[in-house]
Amino acid sequence: MERRSFHDEQSRNKRDSILLAVVVSAVLLALIVSISYMFDPSSVAFMVPLGIMFTGIYTWSSYQYGDKVVLMSTNAQPAEGNKYIYLNDTVEGLSIAAGIPKPDVYVMPSMELNAYATGKDPEHASIAVTQGLLDTLDRQELEGVIAHEISHIRNRDVQFMTLVAVLVGIAGILSHMILRSYWYGGRSRKRDKNSGNLGIAIVAVGFLLAIFAPILSRLVQMAVSRSREYLADASAAEMTRYPDGLADALEKLSKYNKGGMKVSESVSHMFISDPNKTALDALYSTHPPIEERIKRLREM
Repeated sequence: MERRSFHDEQSRNKRDSILLAVVVSAVLLALIVSISYMFDPSSVAFMVPLGIMFTGIYTWSSYQYGDKVVLMSTNAQPAEGNKYIYLNDTVEGLSIAAGIPKPDVYVMPSMELNAYATGKDPEHASIAVTQGLLDTLDRQELEGVIAHEISHIRNRDVQFMTLVAVLVGIAGILSHMILRSYWYGGRSRKRDKNSGNLGIAIVAVGFLLAIFAPILSRLVQMAVSRSREYLADASAAEMTRYPDGLADALEKLSKYNKGGMKVSESVSHMFISDPNKTALDALYSTHPPIEERIKRLREM
């Protein structure tokens, strides 16, 4: 059986994720240029920097406060008291091993088996686990799951995924604006004799992007999330030096979870296992197949 190096797995997933983020950014820039040209070709030089500035402000605000929204939306409560001493000790021990500050620890009341990490950086991060996870997993399995989430923090996956989610959201907003204004802007451009072939091409590209950008963005978000899950699995195995612990935990998640957490799709990609199950999971799931993740862990 082929053995996989921890570092090879990490390098491959980091490379793929950066490439996918560049694709989203390029599509976003093209949308900004197109919508600026539709409204007024003479103002492109002004509108494009303005659009980029707006994107930066929107991204910064989401980056600063997004973790609080996620914790509230999942009804996560601080893990305090004697009941959660072992959980906090496990998080602290693995945080020391990873070389990061101990994240804040939360517990969700759901009896499903799941967990996620959120935060803007390793110094301002949180980990949330379900009560069902605590009640079902043994020590090595719980350590594997916690190591997986700490790996997301150490590798800055949480920050990265937040930024990608924001860019995907902005792409959807701009696409909607272009589709709503296309007929007005399009006719105006047709009447503009100075627009020339370049103007027609820009409007056409903008229209096509407006149609396909939301689909492309969703696929990119899905691919980025899948690659980050593989990376966190590899990092967790490196941290605990026991890949079977996480593999056994994933087997239990696959066996016990029913996909009934009713979590918003905007945050579902942050969980270690998809908290929602739909008929379209095979096409649009933000998580790689658990069977493949288990297989890779067993090969390490």
